[in-house]
Amino acid sequence: MADPVESSPDARDDEQPRQRFILEDTGFDEVPQKYRRFYRKWKGAGDVLAPNEVICPVCKVVIRSSRELRPGDRVYCMPCMSRLVVVRTDAGTLEAHVAY
Repeated sequence: MADPVESSPDARDDEQPRQRFILEDTGFDEVPQKYRRFYRKWKGAGDVLAPNEVICPVCKVVIRSSRELRPGDRVYCMPCMSRLVVVRTDAGTLEAHVAY
């Protein structure tokens, strides 16, 4: 049985390579030190997300990746232990929806 995320129309082989990002420790102290660079606190309505960031809808923490996020990617929020799937909204922004 094939993984539905891998067989989605969003997962194409002809896409550009993903951008890489160097993540620095943001001081987010709600996870072990080893994982702190992958999370940061949401700063409110004026906060702009980078292409490698998405907000957890459960705990409102910004989840960061070392690679550019695309629709269909799966991310994990360690503070609230939620598994999330990245989707593109009608406005064209990336958003995370809870898988479980």
